[in-house]
Amino acid sequence: MKGKRKEQSYAKKDYDHYHFSLKESVKYLGQAAALCMAVDYLFYRNVWLLVLMVPVSLFYLKWQQSRLIRERRKRLNYQFKDALTSLSVAVHAGYSVESAVKACTRDLERLYGRGADVVEEFRYIESQQHVSVPLEELFLDFGERSQVEDIENFASVFYTAKRTGGDMNQVLQKVSRMLGDKIDVKKEIEATLAAKKSEQMIMSLMPAGIIVYLQMTSPGFLSVLYGNPFGIAAMSICLAIYAAAYWMGRKIVDIEV
Repeated sequence: MKGKRKEQSYAKKDYDHYHFSLKESVKYLGQAAALCMAVDYLFYRNVWLLVLMVPVSLFYLKWQQSRLIRERRKRLNYQFKDALTSLSVAVHAGYSVESAVKACTRDLERLYGRGADVVEEFRYIESQQHVSVPLEELFLDFGERSQVEDIENFASVFYTAKRTGGDMNQVLQKVSRMLGDKIDVKKEIEATLAAKKSEQMIMSLMPAGIIVYLQMTSPGFLSVLYGNPFGIAAMSICLAIYAAAYWMGRKIVDIEV
């Protein structure tokens, strides 16, 4: 059992899927239910239409999974930059690249803890080296599974340098510096866009706020839009425009580097 647990802890990670924990499932199902009730209250006020919106919860969970996968890959990208720095320092100190992986893993454990994705990946790489799997192939596999551009590019450069007998110290230093500069630019852009994202969120909530305000101050003003086919059609069009505007706003402030 002990050997089996160890083998499982070093298994390959799948970055194409995200499995919710029980706590996350309850959290996001609650958010989806609250979203459906808010939409029904603002646009329809019809219990049967609320029941028909139950499948929206599935789309919401799928959207949250996609968001968490993107965040996981971005976090892995930032962690990999620190891994390359540690590898470069170890190779510069005289370690071979294969031995530097072990030293890098210890550094990453102290920095991020055992459960971090990058730590688990380097643990897996270290375990595969013990069964004579070439390091360059392990990095190529890591890049393909993670689908992170920076990791894929490093793996390709590392593979070519390793097979052609290149200076690994120079390769690691150059790639580490370039990746660090790119990530610094990403962080600067994110800091610059943080205020714009907040403004976009406030602007997205304003139409819903206006409807709530009118319902509280002038209930009869909007009553003609509820409980009849014309009102349902009109509110559905408004909801579609609202959703499209929100989607476009998120696309504008979501800049990929």
